[in-house]
Amino acid sequence: MKHPQHGSWIGSWLILKDTAAPAGRASQAQAQAHKSIPRRQFFTNTTLGAIGATALGACSNRNSDPTTQPTTNPKVNQPVVRWRMATSWPKSLQILFDAADLLCQQVNVMTNGRFVITPYAAGELTEGLEVLQGVQDGTVECGHSASYYYLKYGKALAFGTTMPFGLTAAQQNAWLYYGGGLEAMQKLYANLGIINFPGGNTGTQMGGWFKQKVNTIEDFKGLRMRVPGMGGLILERLGVEVVSLAGNRIFGALEAGEIDAGEWKNPHADRTLGLDKVAPYYYYPGWWEPGTSYEFQVNLSQWQKLPPEYREIFQAAAADVNGKMLAKFNAVNGEVLEQMLLDGTKLLPFSQDILQAAYTAAFEMYEEMAAMDQDFKKIYQQWQAFRTQIQQWHSINELAFANSVMNSVIS
Repeated sequence: MKHPQHGSWIGSWLILKDTAAPAGRASQAQAQAHKSIPRRQFFTNTTLGAIGATALGACSNRNSDPTTQPTTNPKVNQPVVRWRMATSWPKSLQILFDAADLLCQQVNVMTNGRFVITPYAAGELTEGLEVLQGVQDGTVECGHSASYYYLKYGKALAFGTTMPFGLTAAQQNAWLYYGGGLEAMQKLYANLGIINFPGGNTGTQMGGWFKQKVNTIEDFKGLRMRVPGMGGLILERLGVEVVSLAGNRIFGALEAGEIDAGEWKNPHADRTLGLDKVAPYYYYPGWWEPGTSYEFQVNLSQWQKLPPEYREIFQAAAADVNGKMLAKFNAVNGEVLEQMLLDGTKLLPFSQDILQAAYTAAFEMYEEMAAMDQDFKKIYQQWQAFRTQIQQWHSINELAFANSVMNSVIS
């Protein structure tokens, strides 16, 4: 079987030297670990062509009654619409939950308070990994989640979030917006009675937290690890016992010894959960999530009932959130990682042996899925052609520049 050539896909990784004195391993509650991160206003309520509207703050005021009628402008003829948004995130995961909240604020402002969406944390209306089901069956009108949580509906849904050894955040957005990706995903979702829109990206994620070192692919065999999506399916092929857990349950499972390793996202999000307190080894890169997209999932029937102006406003707000989430994560992760290292976290790269074995297993699996699933095959072939072209381009500009800078820093 012929597989895509990997060439020099790994690139140059800057290995940080940990010179900090080891810190004692804390066994504290998740909220205690979170106290070290100051609460900030992670997103600002910008005006996306604000059409002279007056903000009512229905979404930013979490304690407000969503059934309360807003003050309306008698000259406005558009209907009053009230939606609920389920999310896959606890409110403590600031950047993620605040992204959903920001869309609600934007929509409220730009419709003069006539289209009110109230966001809810994981567990309030639906469980964190059941948002899509809630949107599909009409329990809620919309949700904020990740498509790779729902592979039971079809493996091709994973393309909407991320594919191991696939696209970076910039490449994923290029594919979604201008490479036919969003159109392809919306066709899939239409079969489920849903329409989706990009709603944020973490950038390339970390490789997770481990209680013991993993030096070779043999060290993965029998390991109990929390990892979602296609990455989990690949690791199962490599001998890992994959455990499905919502993000807010990872800390407790690691602390109780129910899992040996767990991945979440990046330094800021991981420390918010307190994962650095329950596992000492932090690996990189997160090859299974090179550019993780989140999305707003909307009940298609409810979407079709909206006035065209409301649909345009919703999409504009989603696009704004999509860019701001990535910008915020990029702004804070370096500072948080530096503090982790000072506190005793051991930062380690995955070995060439592990990366090569995972890469081979990934594309073998994609070829097998394409042979059995026409939806997967259609998107995979289009995605692969786009991936090849954009990675060739980025090897000339992005990677060449990054290597040049790294060489200068090291020398």
